Amino acid sequence: MNSKVLRISLIAALAGFLFGFDTVVISGAEKKLQLLWNSSDAFHGSVVIGMALWGTVVGAIFGGIPTNKIGRKNTLIWIGVLYSVSAIGSAFANDPITFAVARFIGGLGVGASTVAAPAYISEIAPAKDRGRLVGLYQFMLVFGILLAFVSNAALSNVGDNDWRWMVGVEAFPAIIYTLFVITVPKSPRWLLTKGRKKEAEQILGSINPELSIDQLEADMNAGANERGISETIFMKKYRFPLMLAFLIAFFNQFSGINAFLYYAPRIFEAAGLGESTALLSSIGIGVTNLIFTLVGIFLIDRLGRRQLMYIGSIGYIISLSLVAAAFILKWEGMAVPIFLFLFIASHAIGQGAVIWVFISEVFPNHLRGSGQSFGSSTHWVLAAIIPSLVPFLFTEIGPGPVFAFFAFMMFLQLLFVRFLMPETKGVTLEELSNTLSMNRKTP
Repeated sequence: MNSKVLRISLIAALAGFLFGFDTVVISGAEKKLQLLWNSSDAFHGSVVIGMALWGTVVGAIFGGIPTNKIGRKNTLIWIGVLYSVSAIGSAFANDPITFAVARFIGGLGVGASTVAAPAYISEIAPAKDRGRLVGLYQFMLVFGILLAFVSNAALSNVGDNDWRWMVGVEAFPAIIYTLFVITVPKSPRWLLTKGRKKEAEQILGSINPELSIDQLEADMNAGANERGISETIFMKKYRFPLMLAFLIAFFNQFSGINAFLYYAPRIFEAAGLGESTALLSSIGIGVTNLIFTLVGIFLIDRLGRRQLMYIGSIGYIISLSLVAAAFILKWEGMAVPIFLFLFIASHAIGQGAVIWVFISEVFPNHLRGSGQSFGSSTHWVLAAIIPSLVPFLFTEIGPGPVFAFFAFMMFLQLLFVRFLMPETKGVTLEELSNTLSMNRKTP
């Protein structure tokens, strides 16, 4: 693997680290904030927690605009600024509305990062390594999740205002990431879509000298005569990739993954664990997530995206069914944490490793930003709705039926993988564009 491309991909993937950290760091502070501000379950779920999630929705919906207009690199820089401002603002907030606004700003960064970072890495990566390199975004994401759990546990007893440290410490990696991402080159494919061939040629020569700029341009322009200047992802010819992006994002959230990550300590406490044990179990979830994400990244260009989704779907069905049974039948002890570890492992090796790689692959170059934005928006609209309902649903119907519903949805995901999902490993982005726009599965 080209060491320069690897280094650049790692820097861009740090946006995923901040995504994971920002998403989960609230789990250690959320119960303290609800008590501090005496918030109802509805207000706490929809405003204090939910505003960050709706920020990700806005960031994902509109993230394709700067990604296409000012470029992948410049968008990544602004994402770092948003994370920094959010962390500092959250730490100094003195009321729930100010806190929610600061978290909303961070959510904008999260949503936009799921558009810009995978698109950028997929465009600079060789086809044979694309899965692993885009998978670095997911690896950094789960590494951020793990460090957020560790950080929460370490800062949980530093005083009455320990929650300020929990949410504010993110400012340090956010500033470091922003400085690093300034040093990466622009995407040659994006530059070609803007007619900046000389600049694209210089960058391509430094990161992938085996590929000539003329060959890349020819591949990108294949079928250009049939392409209208005002094409959108909603045209009939792009119906199949649009459906693929929607369904993989839809099923990702209906696994319950974000609902679980946001409320992990609460779920463990509901299973009968004490507060300190719940926090330590959350760290175990982070470690499991990291290990199996590494396994997924190792396998994604070997077994392929589809095979990993098979493995993950079956693991989801088994683990979520067991979690539901444990709550319904009131199994005590470590049963629920063990089943949830299996759930996280299934997610990490399947959906976690595949989703951002797959969405970044299925759309053509000139629509990649818009397509990535659509897939990310689907993901984040559901990620805003589902976790916001968790406190209410757990109180009204209990965790068991909620996890049983998630298990049923993963059976539907298995059908999606079997009958609709194409394999994309080892195929160039241009070949995928030509194949999927004609509604045909790749080999």
